[in-house]
Amino acid sequence: MKAASWRGFSCIFPVVVSTLLALTLTPMMASKILKPGMHYSRLSQAVQWLLTGTQRRYQRALEIVLTLKWLVVALFFLLIAATAWLATELPNEYTPQEDRGNFIILVNGPEGATFDYMMDYMDEIEARLTPFVDNGELERIVVRAPRGFGNIENFNSGFIIVNMADWGSRRSAWEIMAEIRQQLRTLPGVQAFPVMRQGFGQRTQKPVQFVLGGGTYEDLARWRDRLITHVRENNPRITAIESNYDETQPQLRVDINYERAAALGVTVTEIGRTLEVLLGGRNVTRYVDDGEEYDVILEGDRSGQNSPAALNNIQVRSVRSGELIPLASLVTLSDFAGASTLNRFDRVRAITIEANLADGYPLGEALEYLQQAADNVLPEEVQTNLAGPSRDFQQASGATMFLLVLGAVVVYLVLAAQFESLIHPFVIMLTVPLAMIGALLALLLSGQSLNIYSQVGLVLLIGLAAKNGILIVEFANQLRDEGQAFRSALIEASVTRLRPILMTAVTTMAGAIPLILSSGPGAESRLVIGTVIMAGVGSATVFTLFVVPVAYDLLARYSGSPGAVKRQLEEEIASAPIAHHTPLNTPER
Repeated sequence: MKAASWRGFSCIFPVVVSTLLALTLTPMMASKILKPGMHYSRLSQAVQWLLTGTQRRYQRALEIVLTLKWLVVALFFLLIAATAWLATELPNEYTPQEDRGNFIILVNGPEGATFDYMMDYMDEIEARLTPFVDNGELERIVVRAPRGFGNIENFNSGFIIVNMADWGSRRSAWEIMAEIRQQLRTLPGVQAFPVMRQGFGQRTQKPVQFVLGGGTYEDLARWRDRLITHVRENNPRITAIESNYDETQPQLRVDINYERAAALGVTVTEIGRTLEVLLGGRNVTRYVDDGEEYDVILEGDRSGQNSPAALNNIQVRSVRSGELIPLASLVTLSDFAGASTLNRFDRVRAITIEANLADGYPLGEALEYLQQAADNVLPEEVQTNLAGPSRDFQQASGATMFLLVLGAVVVYLVLAAQFESLIHPFVIMLTVPLAMIGALLALLLSGQSLNIYSQVGLVLLIGLAAKNGILIVEFANQLRDEGQAFRSALIEASVTRLRPILMTAVTTMAGAIPLILSSGPGAESRLVIGTVIMAGVGSATVFTLFVVPVAYDLLARYSGSPGAVKRQLEEEIASAPIAHHTPLNTPER
């Protein structure tokens, strides 16, 4: 089962269990624990006095609001517009910046750097980190060079795993990383930058992964340089910019003299295979020994391949005369600096631009800026894409609206089946955007962002906000079925259900307080969810107490059981003013 399925199951299962407990264990415990007269304590009387006064004030306010219902409708649409505006103003990112208790320092040296060269710099970096260990902010430093494992060919990289002290005995990880970044910036021979480990996928990549594709690698390199220069000059909040295509590795280019080779009877295929076998290696066949298969690889003597002059000792056979011809008489060698790897993305030649972000600069805004910069300074044939954490952010952002709409549709269908009506669920679902505006406003005022955690909180608000409308609409329908007048039933249902609405809202908001006040590992993620739930439930409760009755008055007046609708029509006819007509005085014939 996928991780998303498990997260959804973890939300559904507690609700199912709590429902069973409310229907079975809670009545039994109430019958055993509650005693007559327990509700006459001073605390209960104080709560009763407070709630009774609140109900009286709410009833007077509701009666006034029902006479100004079109003003409430205008206010509702104004809140919808404000919700849309807040959604565009909030910064977007995949996950919030989390202090995970450890981070990694990536070290990149020049192409062709030796192990001894890198170890000198790794020792220097370790020495610069030692004061942080001495003052107790860092616990452990693990240094490794080169960065890769297994068969290593390049030694120009390394990394340092930094474990920090407990959250209560040090500064924020972002402050420590910023100070370390300043100290490592003065290293002349390597590039070193700290990267916080990602919460999903255990990635250690930089957050910005912007891909340029199409054309040749030479074209891509020119486009890359043009874009990086533009970003460095105009946006200093995008830092530590580099790419996965560095033309720093010394290489030899072999240019074949086709006319001379053809005259001597040497084919280009023969030259290529000769160089492949002698300088690289070629798998020619397999053989089986004791049930095991072994590859037969032909390769040249490595001891004679230490310099470009080794090509002078290579000979190729002419297919015309069968004689061996020196390769040096057929080719021309030239030195150039090239990349160690030629990368592709979605089967297209590509170069990935990687970068860090300054503190407080959201990933969504950075990616939007890079896309606009690419559109402005690069030719139209350039293909752009995202990789790594940036691609994860894009996919998560694209699924947000789908999840919200799907959640709202599912809730609406379930309510439609329960109420056996299409109007009553629609009245209840009007509370959802009222919860969204509170959550989004709280995120904006607290300096937080729209991310995968806040999106989970917004999906939860769909169910949490709908419960208030259910309490009012369901009880109003019961009173109407019992023969009570429409307006009287609506007001009585709203006032009577005020107490359970406030009780459930207060308990839900109280449950979010530990998420907001918590500290330590993962506190940033819990803060986002707690903020969304607390502010969303609070705003939904306040607005629902007035919007749902007004919407019920406007939309559900002629819905419900046939008897209730018939009585409503009879009431309106009886209360309508009677027209008095004066008979006409017609002249006698």
